[in-house]
Amino acid sequence: MAKNFISNSKESIRMFKSDLLEPLSKVKYYVPLLIYVPLIFFLAWKALFDVNTPVLEFFGWLAFGLFIWTITEYVLHRWIFHFYPTSKWGKRIHFIFHGVHHDYPNDANRLVMPPSASIPLALGFYLLFDWLLPETKVYSFFIGFIGGYLFYDMVHYALHHANFKSGFWKTLKHHHMLHHYQDASKGFGVSWMFWDGIFRSGFEKKNEIK
Repeated sequence: MAKNFISNSKESIRMFKSDLLEPLSKVKYYVPLLIYVPLIFFLAWKALFDVNTPVLEFFGWLAFGLFIWTITEYVLHRWIFHFYPTSKWGKRIHFIFHGVHHDYPNDANRLVMPPSASIPLALGFYLLFDWLLPETKVYSFFIGFIGGYLFYDMVHYALHHANFKSGFWKTLKHHHMLHHYQDASKGFGVSWMFWDGIFRSGFEKKNEIK
């Protein structure tokens, strides 16, 4: 999809006329940590001490949750955040959820998901996994899943604000900047690039950092 506007400044744009709704669309990068790190500790206590999950089993379910997050991140970014509706309301909703970030990629207050969106999503995913997984396994699993989400949020913020000199992080930043400034129909992996390789949505070798 053709890109019509990208602001290279740190400016922000007002998204809602309502003074109640507008602050809910912005969040400092550390707020997700304040919300979900205590949740992770609580779930760890539930898994290890309340239901006495064996340690190896605990880490196995945690790793599985992290793996499921990686594909969830890719699917959400590619097919949900980059779904382009044709209706007026659809376009408005798309702009609120992701379009604003592509128009104003350096807006520091819209680089991580605000609690007004992340908490309902987290609750929905938790209830889904609690229904799908064997009894009590959701505690260990969701630590990996929500931990993967926190990693994604912190990495996304860093990719837009940190100046990486070399190595993996510089390559990851380059990959994400190509998604923003060259072709938004590719490079959907933010904190993990391997699903772009599997689904062939990465960038050509000529665009890679040497």
